[in-house]
Amino acid sequence: MIQHAACGSLLLRVKREANHVDKIYGQEINRTTYNLARMNMILHDVHYADFDIRQEDTLEHPQHRDLRFDAIVANPPFSAKWSANPIFMSDDRFSVYGKLAPSSKADMAFVQHMIYQLSEDGVMTVVLPHGVLFRGAAEGHIRQYLIEQMNCLDAVIGLPANIFYGTSIPTCVLVFKRCRKNPENILFIDASQQFDKAKTRNILRPQHIKKIVDTYKARTHEDKFSYVASLEEIKTNDYNLNIPRYVDTFEHEEAIDLNAIAEQLKALDQQSQQTDVKIAAFCQELGIAPPFAVSGKQV
Repeated sequence: MIQHAACGSLLLRVKREANHVDKIYGQEINRTTYNLARMNMILHDVHYADFDIRQEDTLEHPQHRDLRFDAIVANPPFSAKWSANPIFMSDDRFSVYGKLAPSSKADMAFVQHMIYQLSEDGVMTVVLPHGVLFRGAAEGHIRQYLIEQMNCLDAVIGLPANIFYGTSIPTCVLVFKRCRKNPENILFIDASQQFDKAKTRNILRPQHIKKIVDTYKARTHEDKFSYVASLEEIKTNDYNLNIPRYVDTFEHEEAIDLNAIAEQLKALDQQSQQTDVKIAAFCQELGIAPPFAVSGKQV
């Protein structure tokens, strides 16, 4: 079973890639998007009995909360507002964390909701703004709980800016698994430069996607692209997941030899003096005063 909230295209892509999908579930608050999602299913030959997409607020009124899903994919609205009503502290989706995501930014609330509905062997991927990687306060507390207590964050993948319609900011993909094969570390991938420019947007080409997927599967370190960070290292960084802390993409300049620069300046000064002498000689032949002093005297 797979779950998603949006117009259905991502669900359909997962269905095509997966070996077998029993049923598709989704939830979307916007009526137009909700209707588009259902139309998308039918246009792509998904029988109406094989999908259950409902219109409702995912955080406030979850429609499938008793189900657990093998695959969850989502690109929730970035930094959306939500009620953050204290009553949710008695909701099983949020209560174990001891904190609610702030009312001004529901990003972590969506993560908490989806992890609650993830099956023990399931995989969850969510597209979010980079702020979720380093913002403090309640979000920092939730992030630490996800890593330290649940240990369900498997990878952090930084994407290029301007690849999604409606926003130009760089985004990231967080990959979660309840039962991880590599519970002692988290993989960081900086794919922010993996794109081609096309008019007003940046585009991830198949070769860019392949590089990301291959690196994720192999969990390898590649200079300026990927890094496998131990949980202890992440703890040392106070559970800050900002990608540049782990993947060094800074272009280091070569060391400057100041002595060599000084010798070059001396040589240039000597050449300049020789040139001045020649110009002064030409000026003397022409019977005009040179516009500078030679050897401290006006010629």
